[in-house]
Amino acid sequence: MEFGRQVHSPRAWAVALVLVGALLGCQSKGSVSDALDPAAIKAGNPPAGGAVAGPSQATQSLGTGPTKVALLLPLSAPGSVGENGRKMLDAAKLAMTDLGNPLLTLTVEDTRGDVGYSQQLAIKAITSGAKVVIGPTELPAAQHIAKLSGSNRPPVLALADNFAGGPGVYAVCLTEADSAAAGAGAIAAKGGKKFVLLVPAGANASVVEHRVANSLSVYGANIAVTIPYSAGDSGAKAVADMGSLVDVPDAVIVASGDGSPAPILVALKSKGIPGKTTSIVGTNRWLDRPIDPLFEGAYIAMLDQRETGPIADRFKTTFNYQPDVNVAYAYDMVALTAGIASALGPGSFNSKVFENPSGFRGSTGLFRFRADGSSERSMPFYRIEKGALKLVAKSTSSF
Repeated sequence: MEFGRQVHSPRAWAVALVLVGALLGCQSKGSVSDALDPAAIKAGNPPAGGAVAGPSQATQSLGTGPTKVALLLPLSAPGSVGENGRKMLDAAKLAMTDLGNPLLTLTVEDTRGDVGYSQQLAIKAITSGAKVVIGPTELPAAQHIAKLSGSNRPPVLALADNFAGGPGVYAVCLTEADSAAAGAGAIAAKGGKKFVLLVPAGANASVVEHRVANSLSVYGANIAVTIPYSAGDSGAKAVADMGSLVDVPDAVIVASGDGSPAPILVALKSKGIPGKTTSIVGTNRWLDRPIDPLFEGAYIAMLDQRETGPIADRFKTTFNYQPDVNVAYAYDMVALTAGIASALGPGSFNSKVFENPSGFRGSTGLFRFRADGSSERSMPFYRIEKGALKLVAKSTSSF
């Protein structure tokens, strides 16, 4: 099975998450095509109905395979956090039915949405023989795990939003750095050469700058200047500084972090940006809030929250609700883990496999993990017009 080939069978799609290039071809466990042959995957029974809200849920075990995997989800957390956790559990059940049941023993633990308890469960999973840990979803817990330095730690596929990653602790969810890099790359691919990056001051600023610079370098473009700004900045100073340092950039990339980009956009608009010569590139974090009229004309690369690829119809049929991107993340990580176990065996989970530079194809599109734990993804590229996202390109990426 070639990377990038369209896959129609549900099980073939799940198996296709594993890139079948030279990395797998050089292994001893049979040929790549044999290892990834969907006909070799025994069909499982349909998964049980969706998880329900309630008190802390007991540990669950899915599958009977030799590879031990831990899945940490906030199943009993209140509100949308718990709802997302239960959706992810349904996704895991579907992935196990498609591929994982004979390959994995998936132990599902309820973190309750509690950061401290999530950290405890993660450390328990790391030290109890799990070959892979999927989760947690709690950002502080993922950040804590990333600071641990044990050389025997299994790969961790963290499902926390806005997690930058760390060595061996991989950021699964789309980050602002990846969105900014992909959007800048799309403009550079059309001939843009000179870019300005406006980014909230703080530890994440250098992460965003590094990722954007890498993306632009592919096209011979560069960041002319990076200008950090503070949360209390009206935007005027950052934009005035930009005007003093750079004449007529091809695009201004505006990262917003947890805040609103509106003050920066007001200041840019006063300078005629966006305009005929200078575009604005926003990020997925802009859309944490309703689209503002100030966003008009900006470009954004981000995942379609409704797009879950070939699993959508089967998921809806099985669980009686429409999947979202969180479902896709969880499905992809369980299917990826099962695919690696199928192709390479239970002892093959290491950084070389997960950091394959050619990446993997999942239900949300193409993605890969970097040595620093960050992820890079392909995603649609949009322009905001009349208060809505208008598709410009079906796929752009930061690599």
